[in-house]
Amino acid sequence: MTEKLVSSWFNVESLPEDYIFPEETRPGKFAVVSHRKTVPVIDLKKVSYQDRSDLVQQIIKASEEFGFFQVINHGVSMDLVDDTMNVMKEFFNLPAEEKASVYSVDPKQCCRLYTSSVNFDREKVHFWRDHLRHPCTPLEECMKSWPQKPTRYREVVREYSVELKKLGLRIMELICEGIGLDPRYCENELSKLVLLSVNHYPPCPDPSLALGLPKHADPNLITVLHQGDVYGLQVFKDGEWISVEPLPNALVINIGYQLKIISNGRLNSAEHRAVTNSIEARTSIALFISPSFDCIVEPAMGLVNESNPPLFRAFVFKEFLSHYTSNYGEAEAILKHFKLQA
Repeated sequence: MTEKLVSSWFNVESLPEDYIFPEETRPGKFAVVSHRKTVPVIDLKKVSYQDRSDLVQQIIKASEEFGFFQVINHGVSMDLVDDTMNVMKEFFNLPAEEKASVYSVDPKQCCRLYTSSVNFDREKVHFWRDHLRHPCTPLEECMKSWPQKPTRYREVVREYSVELKKLGLRIMELICEGIGLDPRYCENELSKLVLLSVNHYPPCPDPSLALGLPKHADPNLITVLHQGDVYGLQVFKDGEWISVEPLPNALVINIGYQLKIISNGRLNSAEHRAVTNSIEARTSIALFISPSFDCIVEPAMGLVNESNPPLFRAFVFKEFLSHYTSNYGEAEAILKHFKLQA
């Protein structure tokens, strides 16, 4: 089955037909967009010597307007970040037979490697990516299913997942404070699950026709992303695609649907996509922080009143995930299912 992996056969002269997206969704000339606009960059170090409220307001403004921002001076060791990226690149460069032990499209297998999506055999067009994903909670138990090669994988990724979750929780504290909630509102069940999602995009023979990932928003609470040093991440804002510049020592934060719902629509769970390039491979590492499957999610009671009624009904997170999966990429349909009728 590993022969399906794009990384096993990507060095072809022309793009196979089943990787060519319909004209209305393919990136076309927008595969490389103008870099004049980009998402906000926020210096987290400022909290130690500048008015905390200023930092909080910067984060809230970015979360409302873009749903995306980058953070620098975030406190995570860049040696660790770089080491994790190197381990991931080593993994995807392993011979196919050495990756076969984790290759699976079975959703019941917690650690799995596959290409495009788990619906590969049913989808009309494939994504130009290979994807490794596995849970990181409960950590010690989950590690037993992680890749055994490279030999440093489990040691490095363990530390990485711990440190990035700390950063994600710290940013959520600042967000909760900024929208008028207890800073610890999103702790415990609302942020219990941690999932590592690694996308590998080999060089593509025609980036104007293919997509690494189509337009979508994340189903979780918040995402902490290391996008490496290669362009490819784009955010949809005001009818156009904005390229997220790969900055040295920066991590990308984006707001997921659950935080949009908890904030009663105030924060933006922005749609984004990944485009490819013909020159070099791109690897990105995302840490998704999500509620537990049985956690009830709803607009925070402290944010709704008679003049600001709740926009969304309460639901169990696993219900949201099921609906999200069956309507992937359809933001309006996903949210409409959980909206209260006016």
